[in-house]
Amino acid sequence: MPTLPWTVPNPATPHTQALVMASRLEVRSFKDVPRFFVKSLAAWSQVRKAPGAFGASLIAQPLKRTFWTLSAWESRDALYVYAGTEPHRGIMNGLRPTMRDSTFTFWEVPAEELPITWDDARRRLAEQAENDGQANSH
Repeated sequence: MPTLPWTVPNPATPHTQALVMASRLEVRSFKDVPRFFVKSLAAWSQVRKAPGAFGASLIAQPLKRTFWTLSAWESRDALYVYAGTEPHRGIMNGLRPTMRDSTFTFWEVPAEELPITWDDARRRLAEQAENDGQANSH
């Protein structure tokens, strides 16, 4: 399971809050995995230079067709600027048809609690997926 470890593009200022975003992204078929992986590396390169990014990590599980992201930001605006800037914006739009399932969750933590653990992120993603499933069944 390839993991890109927590990388800190911009150190967080002590005594501030960080917005954390975790995602679980699953592609439809194995033929989509290599393309998704290559595109995720381009997004990884971008986040390492993104203003307002406090940290990021990525886990690729190609045999499960699943990719996990974890990042921390100085604000929701900083995250949205990153997501709306090339190459990330084009990657999202280009890969949308290949996606089977996606789960995103957001929360805030004191900057001193960075980096977030993958165990915490996965627990929160599982809770979010369960909540999304309950909301969709009503």
